[in-house]
Amino acid sequence: MTYGERSPDKGLQPIGPVLHAVLTHHGILERVEQLRALDLWSETVGDIVSTATRARAVDNGALIVEVKSSAWLMELNMMKGELLEQLNDRMGSNPLDKIVFVLAEIA
Repeated sequence: MTYGERSPDKGLQPIGPVLHAVLTHHGILERVEQLRALDLWSETVGDIVSTATRARAVDNGALIVEVKSSAWLMELNMMKGELLEQLNDRMGSNPLDKIVFVLAEIA
């Protein structure tokens, strides 16, 4: 079903296909799918790395990840390519272009 198309019986429709059509029509489906990386980050990198990091945002195809120390920042930058590949494998469609690690600000 495409955006704006009504079902033949003009009754209720499942929300999934309707939402997909609306997001596609407005050109935001790719961004919404990329935001899944925020939820997938911890399980992709594992317990040790996830205790030192927090996936903060997705901006123009880049996952922004806060890191708690400069030592972790250096280590993760060396692993960036592998982590990006693993994350994109889990995401399937609309992969990310890159991961950007930033030192977390202390409040």
